[in-house]
Amino acid sequence: MMQVSGGVPRPGAKQEGARREAQLACFRLGSEFYALDIMKIREIIKPQKLTPVPRAPSFVEGVINLRGAVIPVVDMRRRFGLPVDPHQQKSRIIICSLSEKIIGLMVDEVTEVRNFTREEVQPPPHFMQSAATDFMIGVCRVRGELLIILDVEKILTSDEKIDFATLQLSKSS
Repeated sequence: MMQVSGGVPRPGAKQEGARREAQLACFRLGSEFYALDIMKIREIIKPQKLTPVPRAPSFVEGVINLRGAVIPVVDMRRRFGLPVDPHQQKSRIIICSLSEKIIGLMVDEVTEVRNFTREEVQPPPHFMQSAATDFMIGVCRVRGELLIILDVEKILTSDEKIDFATLQLSKSS
């Protein structure tokens, strides 16, 4: 049985009124593949000039100005503790809604948008379930590769969300 969180099938409870399919944007960080529910994504853009923010968390790349809105950008490699790689031509910023705020997620490459049925989504392996991996909704296989489905609302902790609120306020004044 599956439960839906943010539109993505989640292993767990009943499926009453839930979507049977989820449309996910798949992206790459290094050699690993991840996905986000497209219902949380506003747009995907090429990297833009970033303005560094003093005293921001180490994984915050900076802020961008997107059509008059100041948007903090998280380097997903740094957020997940992966080695930083100079941005490549295929790098993209995924503009997402996060707790009623807008945030950019810097990824190595957006590979595809794909539909997954609830049967294709499996719970994260038990050895991966901890507070540190609370942001994982599930996993599935795509062409022999493991795809980790992320809950965009849990990529940042509540303390980090508060820091972003402060960051956005201070940059827009």
